[in-house]
Amino acid sequence: MRSAWVLLVVAAFFATPGLAQSSKTSQSKKTAEENFGPKEYSSANFHLVTDLGDKGAEELLGRLEVMIKFVSGYFGRKNPRTIDMYVAKNIASWPEAVTSKMDPDGIQSIRNEAGVTLGMTRRSGTTGRAVDAIAVVYAIADHGTPQHEAVHAYCILSYGTAGPVWYAEGMAEVGQYWRADEKGVNAHEVVVEFLKQSKVKPIKEIVDNPLETTGDSWQNYASRWALCHLLGFNENYTQRFKPLGLSLLAEQRDISFWTVYGTQSKEIDFEYRQFLKDLEPGYRVDLCSWDWKARGKTLKGKTSHKAQVKAGRGWQPARLHVTPGTEYSLDITGEWKLSKDGEPIGAGGDEEGKGKLTGILFNDYTLSEPFEIGDVETFSPPGEGDLFLRCADSWGSLGDNSGTLNLTLRLADGK
Repeated sequence: MRSAWVLLVVAAFFATPGLAQSSKTSQSKKTAEENFGPKEYSSANFHLVTDLGDKGAEELLGRLEVMIKFVSGYFGRKNPRTIDMYVAKNIASWPEAVTSKMDPDGIQSIRNEAGVTLGMTRRSGTTGRAVDAIAVVYAIADHGTPQHEAVHAYCILSYGTAGPVWYAEGMAEVGQYWRADEKGVNAHEVVVEFLKQSKVKPIKEIVDNPLETTGDSWQNYASRWALCHLLGFNENYTQRFKPLGLSLLAEQRDISFWTVYGTQSKEIDFEYRQFLKDLEPGYRVDLCSWDWKARGKTLKGKTSHKAQVKAGRGWQPARLHVTPGTEYSLDITGEWKLSKDGEPIGAGGDEEGKGKLTGILFNDYTLSEPFEIGDVETFSPPGEGDLFLRCADSWGSLGDNSGTLNLTLRLADGK
């Protein structure tokens, strides 16, 4: 069988400024006391050359092993071979005996305070499929770049490719931020603030760009991470996301984001925008997944309607269509807590106003401004739409909430 080696370069990862700066600050403090030269270290899945010193190298290898366990478990394929990594905090001081064995492009990436994964894939001359691969990681020694690049290396070694740019870089960021038994957002605060404050990049611009036309940047990586995080954890899309990824890594050309999610594109766009709007550390997209099956009915006469609202979830459908100028009576029972050991409170919230029953109106993929309901006996909605309700707590704190309110709604005039 004829085969050929094909060069594969996974685009350089640019460390976020805040993270890079904090890394520099801590490194500068250490430099006064410690001046480590590059040494070799090994663990079950990694061969590491670094100037972090024994303690720093041990900590990095520990993070990498935890991360690779998660990634290989997610994809269901064990890492096939040791991943070679060069991680430097001061590449200028490395002796030529070491740098002469390194790729010049990798060295330049480190000098640029970034990271890159350089791979070679041997493909079958008859099928074109990957039959063997090698990958080497070059990374600046900040907290996240080595983990990010190691995800690329795993994908190249396991599948012969890292996938299209949006998926490759987005999933590498997911791998970097992953923490055991945590589904909440762990992205760096600079990334969170950028995504919350900047104009939302359309999903089409994320998934259809092989490389950014404006020049790649950590901001583009942030958008890719946000989309992959949403698809990976949101209850509406997670079941399709892993099969999509495996198809992309298998280079099935008839499979793309659009063939898998095209019919849900409006729903994904809505939830993606809400995710970025409410984003904060600890945010759980699984708990904030939108209920697209819910349909709001209109109350007539003396009929009543029952609804439940859980404290530990985001906006939940009351399954009731409301109109402005109409007054609704409200009977509420039950209590909820804003933390595991918190005091039980009712729909009126606590003394600070937290935990209050709050509503919002959904109408044709558009939301009204939230409005307080509390423990009132009657309320009149500010507009028309399907009524959604939640416990007013910070978006990153829903995971430890508990309790449920039971609501009975009627037309106040009973006509």
